[in-house]
Amino acid sequence: MEHMLYPQPGYPFLLRISIEYALSRSGLLVQTTATNLGTRTCPYGSGAHPYLTLGTATIDGLILQVPGRTVLRSDERGLPIRREAVEGAEYDFRQSKRIGSLKLDHAFTDLERDADGLARVELRDSDRETKVSLWVDQSYPYLMLFSGDPLPDVQRRSLAVEPMTCPPNAFRTGDALIRLEPGASFTGTWGIARGSAAS
Repeated sequence: MEHMLYPQPGYPFLLRISIEYALSRSGLLVQTTATNLGTRTCPYGSGAHPYLTLGTATIDGLILQVPGRTVLRSDERGLPIRREAVEGAEYDFRQSKRIGSLKLDHAFTDLERDADGLARVELRDSDRETKVSLWVDQSYPYLMLFSGDPLPDVQRRSLAVEPMTCPPNAFRTGDALIRLEPGASFTGTWGIARGSAAS
């Protein structure tokens, strides 16, 4: 799919966005490419909002592993106000543990990556021996996790795991904001894989 974003109030830049979805036996692969077709430097950031589920009534009994060493704490508007190390905190999911009643609406960063350069979030149902994982390449240094508590149509029935090239509010703060020169492109890739919990 491709979309041309024309200059408009609040974002006066010409940007071409293309997204490729590829489904195979190994899972879903999503590749997003942004190209600055304008004549001046263009600020850019992107994210996706997939929700993961293993078919349980809620996510409370599921086992979660998140490779983030740092969590962003936010104000009541959801804007980051400080960074904290997850070590020893309730948001430390570097080692797999049960979600329980913990409410998640947090961005994680300083991602630990595997030898292939990918960072992986894993959601596992130990009773059914099933799991699903979401992976991101190096272009996504942030992952937003959201348990959907305030949303009637979600209410902990699934877990949003959102790949992000920058943290929330980056267009105001400039934190990790990508700056595309005229003619330059940026590509990011993420995907979802499923399998048995024993694998």
